[in-house]
Amino acid sequence: MSSRPQPSYRKLHDIGELVRRAERARQHERSCDLCGRYCRVDRGTDRRGACRTGLLAQVASYGPHHGEEDPLRGWRGSGTIFFNWCNLRCQYCQNHDLSQAASGGEVNSSRLAEIMLCLQTCGCHNINLVSPSHVVAEILEALAVACDGGLDIPLVYNTGGFDSPEALSLLDGVIDIYMPDMKYSRPDIARRLSKIGRYPGINRAAVLEMHRQVGDLVIGDDGLAVRGLLVRHLVLPGGLAGTREIVRFLSQEVSPHTYLNLMDQYRPAFHAADLPPLDRPTTAGEFEAAVKLARTAGLTSLDGIRA
Repeated sequence: MSSRPQPSYRKLHDIGELVRRAERARQHERSCDLCGRYCRVDRGTDRRGACRTGLLAQVASYGPHHGEEDPLRGWRGSGTIFFNWCNLRCQYCQNHDLSQAASGGEVNSSRLAEIMLCLQTCGCHNINLVSPSHVVAEILEALAVACDGGLDIPLVYNTGGFDSPEALSLLDGVIDIYMPDMKYSRPDIARRLSKIGRYPGINRAAVLEMHRQVGDLVIGDDGLAVRGLLVRHLVLPGGLAGTREIVRFLSQEVSPHTYLNLMDQYRPAFHAADLPPLDRPTTAGEFEAAVKLARTAGLTSLDGIRA
């Protein structure tokens, strides 16, 4: 196995910058602007924002995950930490028991750091923060503690893509691999399906900033992701996701080498039965059409799709 570079956050930790970033993030929580909702709730008093989270992150589960993209899961799994709650309200969410309910327990920064170190000890290739947008401050606090304990594997920011520039500024130089969703290209669809019409504009700005920070995905000789941007796009029935516009944006405004995972696993869940055509799975023909759109747009790195 080839030697791997030191994760980005270690350099910041060595000069005390991680602690300073965590302190700044807590200040942002006093009128919270750490996600695209800008709810401005004073979470410093443990009031709950639009994300239904106060001072402490809530962890639903954690462990090695062997179902992520190949460059993340490798042969020992991606070290996923699933956070409860979410800053979106996706009406078809397949993980609604985590995103729309309190299935786990609150953890302080010391406990979250222990979880990160546990995943590293288990041999996981990275720390994969799932639905992290609303707990940026809590993550930064825990990361500083975990670094003191020897954490030195890449950090994956696995997000719904509704991230504010304020949060991304705090994460610059911290995150090794950004993995945002790009869910929709149209505000009316975003409003209907995730209860937030501003999603497309904020999402595009976030993806551009993520790419500015980390660039195209770099994969080492061992097949593992080292650094960069990996975008997920779930193909929805009836073309609701706006795949044509999203792949064009990625190719023309981000990079034609953007690593894109076009996902075909949509199945009706949660409230989907009341939102046709979400009341049926995506067809093979719809997915094949999405793949063709991505190739026609000039994207060269499609996860798991052979030419």
